Amino acid sequence: MYQNYITGQTEFVLNYDYNVPKNHLVRLIDTFVDSIPQEVLLEENVAVTGRPLSHPALMLKILLFAYSRQTYSGRKIETLLEENLPMRWLARDHSYSYHTINNFRRSEHARNLIKRTFVYFTMALTDHGLIQNDAVFIDGTKVEADANKYSFTWRRAIEKYHAKLREKTASIYDELVEKQVIKEMKPEMIESIDGMELMAEEVEKEITNLDEAIKQEPKIIKGGSVRKRRRRFLKKLRRQLREDLIPRAKKYERVEDIFQGRNSFSKTDHDATFMCMKEDPMMNRELKPGYNLQIATHNQFVLDYALFSNPTDTRTLVPFLKQFHGLDFFTHVVADAGYGSEYNYTTLLDQFDKQPLIPYTTYQKEQKRKFKNDPTKPQNWQYNAEDDYYIDHLGVRFSFYRYSKRTDKYGFKRDLKLYRADTHQSSEELDQLAKTPGKRQRYIQVNPTWNYYKAKVKETLSSDEGKMIYRRRKFDVEPVFGRMKRDFGVRRTHLRGQRAVENDVGLTLMALNLTKLGKMINQLRPFLVNNQKC
Repeated sequence: MYQNYITGQTEFVLNYDYNVPKNHLVRLIDTFVDSIPQEVLLEENVAVTGRPLSHPALMLKILLFAYSRQTYSGRKIETLLEENLPMRWLARDHSYSYHTINNFRRSEHARNLIKRTFVYFTMALTDHGLIQNDAVFIDGTKVEADANKYSFTWRRAIEKYHAKLREKTASIYDELVEKQVIKEMKPEMIESIDGMELMAEEVEKEITNLDEAIKQEPKIIKGGSVRKRRRRFLKKLRRQLREDLIPRAKKYERVEDIFQGRNSFSKTDHDATFMCMKEDPMMNRELKPGYNLQIATHNQFVLDYALFSNPTDTRTLVPFLKQFHGLDFFTHVVADAGYGSEYNYTTLLDQFDKQPLIPYTTYQKEQKRKFKNDPTKPQNWQYNAEDDYYIDHLGVRFSFYRYSKRTDKYGFKRDLKLYRADTHQSSEELDQLAKTPGKRQRYIQVNPTWNYYKAKVKETLSSDEGKMIYRRRKFDVEPVFGRMKRDFGVRRTHLRGQRAVENDVGLTLMALNLTKLGKMINQLRPFLVNNQKC
């Protein structure tokens, strides 16, 4: 059950309504949120008893206007509801506590709703002719997390200490088997927590049996009691297992689950990964906890966004495009050289059927005269396609040797061709040049698929249409990050956790979109009024 919500057409208008200008941003936010269907705004399976929930439309309006005014604190938004006239007009004079505001913007329903607002915003831009079908521009930036920069946990350190703990556990197991305290177990059981707890239980039972036996012994035994010495030894192992090894093993396993393939995380925000930030005042590549924000823009409007934990952009393009709702609107995907890879080119052309305008890493270098005239580069060697062999700048012939397959750590397979220098060259001098300093035959690796994509990208980027579209990247997607960090002051997240941070960034980007659209409408309003008078 939700509180009563009306769009303002049938309500009694207070006097302060006349003090909100017709061209004020708050009216654009009000109109935009009301254009979203109610079935999208409302959450399913809402309780019908108890106090009514705050309406999602009102909460979304409040947050969008607060973010457009660079107000991100829940307490400050609560104050804004009491003191700011446009905010009171937007909230229909409702007031909400910062608990309600924060709980909403952290919720899963808010996450789905914010993502859907970008869909309807894209549709609105398309209806008003603000989106062309030529290209979408993609780029990423690092956003520092709301976490302590010294709260790092490294996967290599955890793996190192966990391995040492397993070795220590194995040595204790060998001692217990040798002393006939426990029976032999499977190797995988020894290093597990269950196996360690089983060892502790068996040691506990043996200590109990020894206590009963020691009670029956005389008080003085020549040479000391063997059972007491055995009990001291077992108590030491029990204390080591219960107070040190088992708690540390549980801690390491819990930490390893948090990594989820990452190399680090922050103890303050487990979803944040340590990475190099754009802002590096000390110029020492200091690692800080943060997120990798990816956005898709057109005409400086953000059409979609996503948050990733890996710092490199190469592996974020395909997952981002899979969840991008407006990919079918465009024929070209434009990004910088950080996204150029064989996997990305293959997926864009074969799976998404889009034309990539993405240079590879060495694209600019290969366009220079120095590279083209460098005889040591295999790209500049003489190639005979009929007999499939290369001749290098020294005259050494490399004939086709065999095919090879390479699989990277992400599972992507590459088909390579190996060319080995012929054993018998045309002269003895070439025979010597065909060998490495270790007296082995030289060889080169050639990736035909990668060379094909490189040639295709070169052709596309060197065309007149490709140059014109790629030139727009610098003033389409880059200014969005500039406005977000400079004008809106978002260089650091305001919430913690992947979902909460994603909602926080989404609200910021949508507020940025509406602010830009409001300025465009205000600039065009005088021309529209003059045309109507004529």
